[in-house]
Amino acid sequence: MLLLATSSLFLPSPSKLHRYLNPSSSSSSSSSHLIPFSSSLSKIITPLHSHTPKPQPSPLFCSSSPSLQQQSLSFSQMQNDSLLYSRAYWVTESIIAWNIDIVENGFCSLLASKDASFTISDNQIQGEDVKIKLQEDRSGLPAKVVEKFPHIRGYKAFKLPPDSDVKSLLKSQLAVAVYDSDEKCRNCTGLQLPGVLDELFSYNGPLGALYSDEAVSLSLWAPTAQAVNAHIYKYPSGDDPIEVVCLEEEDGVWRIKGPKSWEGCYYVYEVCVYHPSTLRVEKCYANDPYARGLSADGRRTFLINIDSDELKPDGWDNLADEKPVLHSFSDISIYEMHIRDFSANDLSVEPEFRGGYLAFTLLDSAGVLHLKKLSSAGITHVHLLPTFQFAGVDDQKENWRYVDTLVLESFPPDSDQQQALITAIKDLDGFNWGYNPVLWGVPKGSYASNPNGPYRTTEFRKMVQALNHIGLRVVLDVVYNHLQGSGPFDEHSVLDKIVPGYYLRRNANGLVEHSTCMNNTASEHFMVERLIVDDLVHWAVNYKVDGFRFDLMGHIMKSTMVKAKDALLSLTKQKDGVDGSSIYIYGEGWDFGEVAKNGRGINASQFNLSQTGIGSFNDRIRDAVLGGSPFGHPLQQGFATGLLLQPNGHDHGTQKNMESMLATSKDHIQIGMAANLRDFMLTNSDGKEVKGSEILTHDGSPVAYGSSPVETINYVSAHDNETLFDIVSLKTPMDITVADRCRINHLATSIIALSQGIPFFHAGDEILRSKSLDRDSYNSGDWFNRLDFTCNSNNWGVGLPPQEKNEKNWPLIKPRLADPSFRPQKDDILAAVENFLNLMRIRYSSPLFRLRTANAIQQRVRFLNTGPSWVRGVIAMSIEDGHEGFPGLPQLDPIYSSIVVVVNASPKGVSFVCPSLQSRSFELHPIQAMSSDDLVRSSTYEAPSGCFLVPQRTTAVFVEPRKN
Repeated sequence: MLLLATSSLFLPSPSKLHRYLNPSSSSSSSSSHLIPFSSSLSKIITPLHSHTPKPQPSPLFCSSSPSLQQQSLSFSQMQNDSLLYSRAYWVTESIIAWNIDIVENGFCSLLASKDASFTISDNQIQGEDVKIKLQEDRSGLPAKVVEKFPHIRGYKAFKLPPDSDVKSLLKSQLAVAVYDSDEKCRNCTGLQLPGVLDELFSYNGPLGALYSDEAVSLSLWAPTAQAVNAHIYKYPSGDDPIEVVCLEEEDGVWRIKGPKSWEGCYYVYEVCVYHPSTLRVEKCYANDPYARGLSADGRRTFLINIDSDELKPDGWDNLADEKPVLHSFSDISIYEMHIRDFSANDLSVEPEFRGGYLAFTLLDSAGVLHLKKLSSAGITHVHLLPTFQFAGVDDQKENWRYVDTLVLESFPPDSDQQQALITAIKDLDGFNWGYNPVLWGVPKGSYASNPNGPYRTTEFRKMVQALNHIGLRVVLDVVYNHLQGSGPFDEHSVLDKIVPGYYLRRNANGLVEHSTCMNNTASEHFMVERLIVDDLVHWAVNYKVDGFRFDLMGHIMKSTMVKAKDALLSLTKQKDGVDGSSIYIYGEGWDFGEVAKNGRGINASQFNLSQTGIGSFNDRIRDAVLGGSPFGHPLQQGFATGLLLQPNGHDHGTQKNMESMLATSKDHIQIGMAANLRDFMLTNSDGKEVKGSEILTHDGSPVAYGSSPVETINYVSAHDNETLFDIVSLKTPMDITVADRCRINHLATSIIALSQGIPFFHAGDEILRSKSLDRDSYNSGDWFNRLDFTCNSNNWGVGLPPQEKNEKNWPLIKPRLADPSFRPQKDDILAAVENFLNLMRIRYSSPLFRLRTANAIQQRVRFLNTGPSWVRGVIAMSIEDGHEGFPGLPQLDPIYSSIVVVVNASPKGVSFVCPSLQSRSFELHPIQAMSSDDLVRSSTYEAPSGCFLVPQRTTAVFVEPRKN
C-alpha cells in the first residue's frame, strides 16, 4: 500500500472485519496481560444480581445429527466431487448448470432421496427415490441465467425432461452424478437451488403474522420444507406450548389461521427440511423471519399487532406532519451515534433509562441538551448504530457482568489492567456495536426497559418521536449483507433453518461465503431482496424513521438498492402515514470479496451507484485529510496532520516524495469538497485541467465517482477505527501542544462541514472524543466507549486499549497515554464544541454551501490555490452567487454574493494572494468574527491586493455581503 493510498477503497476497515467475528471468540490465551475471569475477580466483576440465572433448554436448536466431519469418512474413497459439496446449480425449472466434462458414451443424472439416505460405495450412489437422466444442452446457459449468475458463466447446461415433478423433487436431498459407459459413477455433487426456487416460488403475498378482528394468521415461505408446525406459547419462556398446529402448504407458502386469542402469545416454527450442511433431514426450530417482536431470550416470536393503537405514543399518527423540515437531501448533515453510548454514563439520566431508548425522551438530560444544541446549529439527522435484534448482548439485563468503575479509575492511564478486566467480560456485559444481526425487523431488546412484551416497540417509537421533536430526523444502521447465524444448530440461525442454502450466498463448492467475516446474504435471490425491501418499508411505516445507512452496501446488489429506494419513495402520508420522498439512504460502497467487479451481478459499489441518488461514503477525502488509511502505518501523516509541514519522524520518503504526496492529498480533498463529482473540472497539482474522475488513487482508480452531491457522504471519522482526536494524537509529532491537536481536530472537521455533498460526523468529534486510542471498540465495553456530554472529560488515557486489536500499536500508544500533556482540559473541550457549532451555523447560513445539483457546483465552485506553484498547506475555495461579476447565475443567497473558504493546515500563518479577487468587499463571516477563537478572529482580507491572511491551523470563511 502506498503512503497516500485509499487502501479502503474496496475493503471495509480492519475494525469492521474484526467486529464480525463470533462475539464468543476470546482473546489470545498466550497473553500474560489478561486476567482470567474467575472467582478471584468476583469483587471487581459482578452481575447486576447476585444469583446465577438457571439455564433453560433452547427450542431453537435442531435435533441432533452427525457432523460433516463424522460423515466424511464414508466418502473418503471418492477422488473427485462428493455430496459434501454443492458444485452444481439448478438455475431454472428445466436447467442444471455444472462445470463438468462427460466421457464418451457417458451420461449425467439427477438423483433425489426424500429421507436423505444417499450412500456411496463401489462407485455407485445408493438410496435414491428418483433418478432422472439429463441431456446436455450444447447451446449453453441462457443469457438470463448468466445475467443472474455471472460467476457460473461457461458452465455446461443439462436439461431435465419436461414431465419432471420439480416442485416435489426440491424437498429432497439432491445430487447430480456423471456416469461412464458402464454406468459407474465418476463424479457427483449436491446442488445449489436459488435459481429454480426463484423461478418457481417467487412470492409477493403476505408473510409473517396478520391480524384481523376475528383471527391471527401465520404465513411462512419455505418451499423446500417437508412439514411446518407452529408451537404456540402463552408466556415468553418456560412451560409447554398451549398448542402445536400444522401449517398447510400452497406453492411454497405454509399457512395457518388461528384464533384471535393468539395475539399476545409467542410462537416458534418447527420446520422439517433437508439441510445441505448436515446431509440430513432436520427438524429445526426457528423464529419467524418476519417477526415483529421477541421474547427476552430471543427464543420465541412475539405475536404483536404493531398497528394497535395501544402501542402508539400520544400523537404518533400525526408525527409525519411534525417532522423537522427538510427541503432537499443536500440540506442533510449526519451525526452518528450508538444508543448505549449516548446515555450509559450520563448521571442526569434515571438509572433505569441509561443506555436505552427512553433516555432520548428526557428533555433536560445532558445528552439531550447537547443534541438540542447540535440541532439548533444545523445537524439534521441522527444516525443510530444497529437497533435491530443482534447477537452479542443478552437482552436480559440481570445476566450482565460489570467491572467496578472505581477499580478501573485506580490504574494509571497507560496501564494494561483496564483492558484485561474489560476483556474478561466483553461477551457478558451490555455493550456491542451490534453488527451481528439475528432478526432485522425487531428492535433490540437490551435497549428496552423490558425485553418481553410490547415494550421494544412502544419505547422505540417514543425515541423516534422525541428526536423528531427536538429537530432531528432518525437514520437506522441496517445490516442486510450478512447474518450472525447459519446452519441448523446455531441458536442465532433463522433464515438458514427455514430455507437452507437459499438466503446465504455460497461459493463454487456450495460453502457459505464469509468475505464480510460472517455469513454473507444473497440479495440477488428474489426472496432475499424481497425481505430486505419489506423490512425497510416496515421500519419506515411502523417506526417512522427518516433514513437508512447500509452496512457493507457493496455486498448488496444495485438492483436491490434501487428497488428499496423506489419502495420508500412510493410511501405517502395519505396512504402510509409517512412521506417517503424525504427518506434518505446511503451506505458503504466498498467493492471486495466475491462481489468485487460485479462478480455476482452489478453490486452497489461506489462507482455503480452513480445517478441513483443513493449516497456512499467518500473514503478518499478521509485518507487525504488524515493520512494513509486504516490499513497503513498509524504514523502516516496527511494534509491536516503535518505531512511535509510538521513531520512526526515517520519515514515518508524523500522531500520530493512528501511534496508530491501533499499535493496529491490536496487534489483529493478539493474534489471531495466539490462533492466528489466525477465530471467536475478543476486544475490539479500539475496545473492541468482535469475531471474529478481523472484524478487517480494509488492503484489507478478514479477518486471521484458521484453524479450528484447527495451521492457523496464526506467524513473523516466514524465508529470504525480511531476517533478523530485519537488519530490526530497518533499522527502528529509528540512535542506539539494539546491546543495544537485540538485545532487540527477542528480543522479536519471544518473541511467536512464546509464541503459540498453531505457531511457526516461521529458522535464526539465535537467534544474531542477519545477511546484511549482503541482502533476497534465494537466490543470494548462502556469504559472505552464513554461519552461525556458535560465536557468534563474526553475519555483520554483510560488505559491501553484492548489487546486483541491494538497490541501491535501499544509501543506507540503507551507513551502518549502516559504523557499528561496529551489530555485536553474542560476549556479545550468547550472551545471545540463552540467551534463545531459555529461551523454548522456557517454551513446553514448560506445555501451556497449546500448546492443541489452537479451543474450548480460546476458553475459556482472554484479552487484558487492550484497548480505546481501552490502555497503549501492551503486550500482556497470560492463559491459564487448571481451578481454583477457573474452574470447569468441565478441568485440563491439573499445575503451574500460570494464566499471564500481558506483552509490553512500549516503550523504557521499564511498570506494567500488571489488577483482575481482584488478590490472586492470580503469580510470575515460574522459568526467567526464573534467567535471566542482569537486566531480565527485575526483572519483578514486585503482588498487592494486580494490577499487573505489566515493564521496557523485555521479555516477562515470570508463572505461578500450584497450591497443592498
